[in-house]
Amino acid sequence: MADQATAATAASPPAAATVASSDPPPAPPGGPPPRVTHQGRVAAPVASSNENADDLPEFEYFVAPGPRGFPSLAEFLDVLEVDTVKKPGESNRLQHRTDLFNTNLLVVRRGQEFQIKITFSRPYDATKDKFVVEFGIGPSPQFSKRTYMPVFITPEQQSAWPGRVLEAAGATVTIGVTPAADAIVGRYRLYVAVVTPYGIRRTKRDDSRDLYILYNPWAKDDAVFLDDEEERAECVLTESGVIYHGSWDDIAERNWNYGQFDYGVLDACLYIMDRAEMPIVNRGDPVKVARVASAMLNSRDDEGVLVGSWTGDYVYGVAPTSWTGSTDILLGYYRSRSPVRYAQCWVYAAVFNSFLRCLGIPARVVTNFYSAHDNDGNLKTDIILDENGRIDRKNTRDSIWNYHCWNECFMTRPDLPTGFGGWQCVDATPQETSDGLFRCGPASLRAIKHGEMCYPFDAAFVFAEVNSDVVFYSRQRDGTMAVVKVKKDHVGRMVLTKAPGSYDRRDITDLYKFPEGSVEERTVLEKAELYGCVRDKSSLPAADVELRLPTLEVAVGDDFQLALEVVNLSGEPRTLEAYVSGSVVYYTGVTSAEFLFKTPTVSLQGDQTVKEVWQVAARSYMRKLVEQANLHFIVTGKVKETGQIVTAMKVVALHTPKLSVQVSGLNKVNEEMTATVDFTNPFSFELEHIYIRMEGPGILSPVFKYYGLIPGGSRVTWAENFTPRRPGTTRMIATLDCAALRQVHGQVQLDVLP
Repeated sequence: MADQATAATAASPPAAATVASSDPPPAPPGGPPPRVTHQGRVAAPVASSNENADDLPEFEYFVAPGPRGFPSLAEFLDVLEVDTVKKPGESNRLQHRTDLFNTNLLVVRRGQEFQIKITFSRPYDATKDKFVVEFGIGPSPQFSKRTYMPVFITPEQQSAWPGRVLEAAGATVTIGVTPAADAIVGRYRLYVAVVTPYGIRRTKRDDSRDLYILYNPWAKDDAVFLDDEEERAECVLTESGVIYHGSWDDIAERNWNYGQFDYGVLDACLYIMDRAEMPIVNRGDPVKVARVASAMLNSRDDEGVLVGSWTGDYVYGVAPTSWTGSTDILLGYYRSRSPVRYAQCWVYAAVFNSFLRCLGIPARVVTNFYSAHDNDGNLKTDIILDENGRIDRKNTRDSIWNYHCWNECFMTRPDLPTGFGGWQCVDATPQETSDGLFRCGPASLRAIKHGEMCYPFDAAFVFAEVNSDVVFYSRQRDGTMAVVKVKKDHVGRMVLTKAPGSYDRRDITDLYKFPEGSVEERTVLEKAELYGCVRDKSSLPAADVELRLPTLEVAVGDDFQLALEVVNLSGEPRTLEAYVSGSVVYYTGVTSAEFLFKTPTVSLQGDQTVKEVWQVAARSYMRKLVEQANLHFIVTGKVKETGQIVTAMKVVALHTPKLSVQVSGLNKVNEEMTATVDFTNPFSFELEHIYIRMEGPGILSPVFKYYGLIPGGSRVTWAENFTPRRPGTTRMIATLDCAALRQVHGQVQLDVLP
């Protein structure tokens, strides 16, 4: 082994051993098409599986066999034991911040040294003994593709992964290995090879010596380096999160267990890349990993992790509102090799967040309130009115989601000009295709904020989600349309994420857009137009009549009052012919059923304000409710004297009953405790086919209980014993879900003592 290349060549298994056999004969007429293979295009299949791995041979000789065969290597140094220092609480896990992973194997981060202890058959003599520590990943590991990495211990032989002797005590040698800061991320096999003049003798394959190498946001040379300790702790190590929903002026919270350290989750995340047939050599690039995962988290075109459904019918799976965390979803996909049912945007975002954090890529879930889903590349959401000012539901096709959740991940962008790294938007919810697959991102937040729509990936789509204008058209009887009103501040009203180190909200709208009406915002919109984003530039006089719908806080099943204020800003009399519509809507803005329609005519004196009030009975909307209990009120009308169209919109997210969650016990590691869920049916009618789910990071794996019927006014109580596995602050999270009542959840925080 004169140099690194020679050693790599000698230690790599023969390429011919991995070449597939010849193709099968063509299928008979009418049968299935012949199998498509790599032959004739490449010498061997592209390595794209981390699960399927080839072993390195135990012996490799440098010399030809003599009359009595190969010479014996028994007289040379032999390896008796290899200790990867992998137990929880040992130095490797603590220094690499991987102590929370529930696995029997070593987990380390690239760009940082870790230790291996090797016990030989006799004391190691650096002057005459030579050995190599070898790491292989995927099938047919090769030095040229960086899937086979030999680590040399002697100073005269350098490695791509530096190695050194830290301590030699008798026959046991402790060495330090530093994976390159751009190393491939995944599960590696570990061998120790003793080098002799006649050949190499290496340890046999032992699964217990395998190790995982992850991204390292603490290493300055890593592409995901994040120079903020509080943010790193939140976006990589924190398991319990908060996802925001509801409406921008009545924000609701949903707790979620990301579970990135739970047993089996890391293997499930690696399997997702295997299922995508992502080449092993690309898995050290966070840009490529995030883009592949964006497509693989949904099942629309690649049998990915989650099946999306917004129908309200979830009889063949779990309702999106019922999930409490990502663990069941990821493990279910890994074990069944089939997509898991069902998901909506926050489920996609939460599971994607678990995937990114598990691999070591800093990530967070964000919620955009009033999110435009623009499928034609412009910056307009069109609402069609008839000539009298009433909304034309037949011809209005666009919708604005009350909220939409996606992810941000932190990484450099060497494929973009300097300055466009940092936080990147990625979205796994299947909305529109990008390069032929349902995916979105990573898109630089700086590019989005500054209107640089030319940079990959999908910046224009995200830009429209937060910057679109709501344009009202008046449709005449002959089919012609004219712009009558433009609302520029409705879409992208607020973007929220969980604050690091607390359960408070953090408003990050300024990362996506400049203040409405500012000089910077106008400049950005003009720049976006240069890249093909179409805006409406209608110049309309300001209306002298305003409509105002105040904020309402209403619980499911309550009667309430809808109040409309009509304000005359002029000194002249005005008459308004209005249309008031109340509809049950999905959170995506799609109308399910209309339950209220009024046509008041309001006469106002100069500078007068008139309030119109209507009683809304619970019976008018309860039987029409869909899963997230959103009511949408829209008021449109025409001012008789001026012909101007005026509008007002309001989303009311009905508040659901709370689920009481309590814990009792000593709050200590390995001491049994009890979690109790309590719920009372607040309605006069029965609830049927109810599922209650519960889990908590580090304290309770996901469990559920089924109830066939809860009569009106009745109470159910469920107690579950659990034993905390580790100390620290955590949360017990629970949900209750049935067809008649969604979005019922509760949680309790507890501090577990050592």
